[in-house]
Amino acid sequence: MNSEVLRLENICKSFSGPGGVDVLKDINLTLHKGESISVQGKSGSGKSTLLYIASLIEKPTSGSVFYSGTDVTGFSDSRLSSLRRNKMGFVFQHSLLLEDFSALENTALPLMNRGVKKRSAFEKASMLLDHLGLGERLHHRPAELSGGERQRTAIARAVITSPDIIFADEPTGSLDEESASMIEDLLFSLVHDNGLSMILVTHNPQFAIKAEHHYMLTHKELMPYEE
Repeated sequence: MNSEVLRLENICKSFSGPGGVDVLKDINLTLHKGESISVQGKSGSGKSTLLYIASLIEKPTSGSVFYSGTDVTGFSDSRLSSLRRNKMGFVFQHSLLLEDFSALENTALPLMNRGVKKRSAFEKASMLLDHLGLGERLHHRPAELSGGERQRTAIARAVITSPDIIFADEPTGSLDEESASMIEDLLFSLVHDNGLSMILVTHNPQFAIKAEHHYMLTHKELMPYEE
């Protein structure tokens, strides 16, 4: 059996305010090494909140998050930040590339933040971008790239450090159908070929069912999806 990478136990999330808002209720989920999980649900169902808790960006109101068997729920912000930086990769609906940096610089940045020398980081980033069909766009800034090219660059940035987990939040939500299909195939191909784990959040059922395990988030609860 594959080793456990991430486990959510009895996760609940509420937001304070007039009357309070309950978003998630008793969520349980386990992700193993090399697995992909998709979470589908309507807009406002709490998909992104679940992803942010799993990726240690937000803390649950109650429940526990285990990373490689260790309960990290009570870790300090600095320790959680270190885990995200060193063990996780992120792809969001909008690429969130640094506008003043080229595709090459954006992709190499996570390596340089880890202390990798610029020359080595650029060499690895260049090879990865070339593999993703962006060899002639290395020195273009985000404003000079198409939506699909920006997302390919964002994916390269996410996987370049060989993280344990990729968290993808509606990564094709802002793309046209053709570009979205290409990004979907690319993302799953990279995850599979590199033995990475992934949690994907999407409202697109055709995208969601490409994952090994498919869940539906409705009425604050997470249930295995049955067609």
